Amino acid sequence: MPQTQALPDLARGRSLPRHERIVELLAEKGMVEVASLAEEFGVSTVTIRADLDALEKRRLIRRIRGGAMALRPARFERPADLPSQSFSAEKERIADLAASQVRDGETIILDAGTTTLAIAHALSDTLTDVVVVTNGLDIAIALQGHAGVTVIVTGGRLKRGGRNAHSNSLISPFGATLLQEINADVAFLCCAGVDAVRGFTNGNWEEAEVKKAMMASARRVVFVADHGKIGHVGSARIAPLEQADLLITDHGAAAADIQALEAAGVQVAIA
Repeated sequence: MPQTQALPDLARGRSLPRHERIVELLAEKGMVEVASLAEEFGVSTVTIRADLDALEKRRLIRRIRGGAMALRPARFERPADLPSQSFSAEKERIADLAASQVRDGETIILDAGTTTLAIAHALSDTLTDVVVVTNGLDIAIALQGHAGVTVIVTGGRLKRGGRNAHSNSLISPFGATLLQEINADVAFLCCAGVDAVRGFTNGNWEEAEVKKAMMASARRVVFVADHGKIGHVGSARIAPLEQADLLITDHGAAAADIQALEAAGVQVAIA
């Protein structure tokens, strides 16, 4: 991408796909070099330095000599002001596979998140007598026109997802109260990280508590996570891997990572 195209976007504070990928690379590696980033993206080192300066101003990275380092290596919650369309194609495939498992007459829980929002959109129009319990306001709104779905919102305090994120969620207080009265067939949950040792984690403790309540209210638990979350560890633990019945991810996940997750006790499906 020519430098003249990148700089105006940076001046307006707009997130570029390249910025998003830089943050993801830092989460994976902990540190990146200007020269390697320029080679990977096919742009000049001047453009990369401008990218890193912009990301540092947004407090997403830390600049160092010749590159940048992650603020919180391997323990992060994806920044809310990065585009919610990250891995959008992968999320759609994950959502299609998850939605295909929903049957007429079931009660399902949809956790707040972009992938679960995609599940809501992917639910078949032919479904009947399905109850969806959700703490995601965007999910509730997305399903309001589905004739075969009854929507129940959990209640609680509103946690806004950010100006670009479709993840406005309801959390404590009262975020888990209704869930204690629910007997769901399956809960579809999002997370910030999936690790063979640390299990399923999130970057927000209040959200993690609601997720735990969702798991306790469902006969079957399915986590949905794009490959960008594999190997990451958030600061709030949700559950060990063996407490989930299934993890649905995409084909971008490394085979070695999938083998490690399955060896740790969770069945993995690739969308």
